[in-house]
Amino acid sequence: MNVLSLFDGISCGQVALQRAGVSVTQYFVSEIDKHAISITTKNFPNTIHLGDIKNIVSTSLPRIDLLIGGSPCQGFSFAGKQLNFNDPRSALFFEYVRLLNEVKPSYFLLENVNMKQEYQDVISNLLKCAPIKINSALMSAQNRVRLYWTNIPDITQPNDRGIYLEDILESGVVDKDKSYCIDANYWKGTPLPAYFEKHRRQLVFQPLACSERGRRLNPDATKRDDKHGIVVRGYEITGKKTCALTTVQKDNLITENYEIRKLTPIECERLQTLPDNYTAGVSNTQRYKMLGNAWTVDVMAHIFKGINEGI
Repeated sequence: MNVLSLFDGISCGQVALQRAGVSVTQYFVSEIDKHAISITTKNFPNTIHLGDIKNIVSTSLPRIDLLIGGSPCQGFSFAGKQLNFNDPRSALFFEYVRLLNEVKPSYFLLENVNMKQEYQDVISNLLKCAPIKINSALMSAQNRVRLYWTNIPDITQPNDRGIYLEDILESGVVDKDKSYCIDANYWKGTPLPAYFEKHRRQLVFQPLACSERGRRLNPDATKRDDKHGIVVRGYEITGKKTCALTTVQKDNLITENYEIRKLTPIECERLQTLPDNYTAGVSNTQRYKMLGNAWTVDVMAHIFKGINEGI
């Protein structure tokens, strides 16, 4: 199968196709970000890079069996200014439509953010199908609602895997079951207290260094931090402890000293169900940006499994 991936980013599509068991002969990509290209080349050195989507000539390509892409979404997002198709970034969607009409693949898929119905209708009319809405929370530790327009057959909602934010942490504890959707602006060096006020659901409470035996989480023992509007988890110590703890609740129930930290790049990779260190090799700032723009791999793999069934 020959694949053309537009706005390819870090090639999550290749990871997803592998997990779905779809055999790929040639994988062509359009991407202009040099950092994303370097990550794709590191993980998939046989990728064929075509550059800017506006310069792709379909007649120079072989038969394309699958066309995929997630066009820039800033003009559609409820979190943005909602300039819709007037935003030059979101207008790149029409380049996707151009190539879809020119290469006429057997299968296609377009991913984008949840958006106003009027914008959905424009896309649906041009692609001649309605989107399916899937929240990545079913297959990962983050709430990430996305729309998928595709002609891949028999797409259903994924089963809930029951993955929680605490399951993907390298260390520390959290007070939320799921992370808020990470985006390209997840971390830009903002002072942590100010960032905490805006994005508190994405931060981790890191216990200060200590040595304990027999520590276990006790959800009934908690301490409210009114300054930050959070609840610090309570612990029960069943063995000897050798670190200072802040407050004794009663008997042996305590809450511990903690600091607040952001999610690590590896934790963000896990939110997108990517392998650990998939994006290693560039700065952390670039890793956060690329992961925020990326697809949730296991959701894409769930959809791509329909290709084998269709064949």
